[in-house]
Order: sequence, then C-alpha cells, then structure tokens
Amino acid sequence: MTTETTKVPAAKEPWARHKRLEKNVALLGLFAFGAVIVGGIVEIAPLFWIDNTIEKVDGMRPYTPLEQAGRDIYVREGCYVCHSQMIRPFRDEVERYGHYSLAAESMYDHPFQWGSKRTGPDLARVGLKYSDEWHVQHLIHPQSVVQDSVMPPYAFLAQRDLDPGDMGAALTALNRVGVPYTQTDIDKANVDLAAQAGAGGDAADLQKRYPKAQVRDFDGNPDKLTEMDALVAYLQVLGTMVDVGGAKAQETLKQEQGR
Repeated sequence: MTTETTKVPAAKEPWARHKRLEKNVALLGLFAFGAVIVGGIVEIAPLFWIDNTIEKVDGMRPYTPLEQAGRDIYVREGCYVCHSQMIRPFRDEVERYGHYSLAAESMYDHPFQWGSKRTGPDLARVGLKYSDEWHVQHLIHPQSVVQDSVMPPYAFLAQRDLDPGDMGAALTALNRVGVPYTQTDIDKANVDLAAQAGAGGDAADLQKRYPKAQVRDFDGNPDKLTEMDALVAYLQVLGTMVDVGGAKAQETLKQEQGR
C-alpha cells in the first residue's frame, strides 16, 4: 500500500506573500511608508491633547542667576563631554551615584546635560556630596583629590572675575522658552547674583523666591566674586531640589515606573 503526499502549491505557502513583498521594491517601499505613517500618528497625535509630558515634582525651581551663570561656565568649558547628568534606573548606577534621575529635574535645562558618555562620574546628584573646599581644590588640581583623574586643571576660574553680562536679559530669554521666571526675578537678577555669593543684596528675599538656594562665599575668597564661585554654586545645587525620599516624589516615581 502506497501513500501519496499532498504538495502545497508554492503560491499558497505561508511565506510566499512575504517573499513577493521583499522582491518588489515599490511594494516594500509603500508598506514601509504606511508603517511609518501609522507609527507616527500613534506616537505624535496624543501629544496634541496633553498639556505637559513631564510630571511635576515638588521642589523643582529655575536656577538662581548665580547658578545659571555657573551652568553657562560648565557648558563653556565642555564639562558635559566627560560628565553626564542622568542616572539610569539600573542597580549599579543607583548604588554608585544615588537615586535615578527624574524627567522633571531637567525641565528647566536649556540645553539639558544628560550626556552620551562618561570619562568622569555622573554629576546629577553631586550637590552637597562634597564641601565647597573639595570642589575648589578639585577644579584647581584634580589629581590632588582623585589621584588617577585625567581631568585637566581649571585653576584660572578662581582668578577670573565673574562677568556674566546682564543676567536679566539671560533670564528673559529663558522665560521665553518656558522657564517660569517672574518679572521680579528678571528685574533683580543682577542683584540676586551678588546676594547669593555674599557680595551684598537681600539674601532673604532671594531665598524666598528660590527655595533651597545656598547663600555663601563658594570659592573661599570673600573679597572677590569669581567664575569659581558661580561654577561651585551650580555644582552644589545639582540633585538637591527634589526630595526623592518624600511621599510626593515616591508617588511620581511609581507613575514613571508604570509607564
């Protein structure tokens, strides 16, 4: 007794249609274009019906004029090339650098400083981790505090007078791209800059408008307002605005984890 095997015609094979699609450039291009269109609509269309893609977190505020001036120096000197400011949600990163970064912590950064590589450590939560003196010494002579560091020295920052220009104009520009500086903040920008470094002005009013603003001489030289003052003020505020252990912050973290 013999049995005959029924052979399925090639045209009816499951992969036959897909093979035809792969061989036809025009048809493949048409389907690829359709997939991009559908995916684009799914990703982009919902953005037109929401006010903000970032969950607000208690404690976040715009940078003070001195911190912003320090940030400008940070960018000018290319610190972002070797240091990132975004702690990823992985165990090794969290154990080394602290709680992973929240989207809201970069909401007032123009441009953000997430970075793409690390030659040095991540700085997202470096604020208040070290003393002002440590930062000054590290910037003047990095190898004196981190023996194997390949970071170049920035001793000139301690000698160079801080001349950020009109900080009122800088805050106005940031306000136009969405940073919520008030007219009072803009009008008092230059006075606030000096007040935070202990060089005159109403420090109490500054701290009222900028919660958790640190007011003191940052570079160890109270007789001179330098670029070192500004850069250290900026470094000392990184990661300090949001209480990642608070109830509100924990609720936000859960929402971000659920996405």
